[in-house]
Amino acid sequence: MNPYKVVIVEDHILLSQAIAGLVNAFSKFEVPYQCNNGQELLDKLKLPSNIPDVVLMDVNMPILNGIETTGVLKKEYPQIKVIALSVEGAEGTIIKMLKAGAKGYLLKDVEKEILETALKEVISTGYYHTKEVSSILVNSLNDEHSAVYQLKERELEFIKLVCSELTYKEIAEKMFLSPKTIDGYRDALFQKLHVKNKIGLVLYAIKNKIVHL
Repeated sequence: MNPYKVVIVEDHILLSQAIAGLVNAFSKFEVPYQCNNGQELLDKLKLPSNIPDVVLMDVNMPILNGIETTGVLKKEYPQIKVIALSVEGAEGTIIKMLKAGAKGYLLKDVEKEILETALKEVISTGYYHTKEVSSILVNSLNDEHSAVYQLKERELEFIKLVCSELTYKEIAEKMFLSPKTIDGYRDALFQKLHVKNKIGLVLYAIKNKIVHL
């Protein structure tokens, strides 16, 4: 059986080489090549022979970072499984990376046994999450669901109308409210949902299935 191909995308060359050495020492895995950034990886993938089974992806890189690159892979190369390998353990970064399509998230100081387990699990089951990442995922889902749950019926109606082509003035007429009251709804929702503009409200509505496009 041919070994699974693992590509490392990491802008620190020495660290990339060290990780490659670890992966090559694992049974059933090999590193055919390494990339310094996401754009270099995408250029390599234009050749079908360069398509790997797994990518170990750094998050913060020049030219094209890990979150952006993972999003492209999810769309154009869905068969490639991405495991984030980063020094950054911020909850927001982890959530962004997983939402972009990563199947796992590991810190770079992880034990080599865990790295090997993560590779095997991603190949066999499609994902690998540590207890810490699983906890962050659960909290993120709970936060999103509770935010939707806490919206009042009129607020949900307003958000749905915002997702149409109506102006705020037309929304006011539709809801039989004054423009000033509608401005109040809008500003309150901006604060409650942590968005800055109408586009943010629309994206929130789509993500939380308040509307279906």
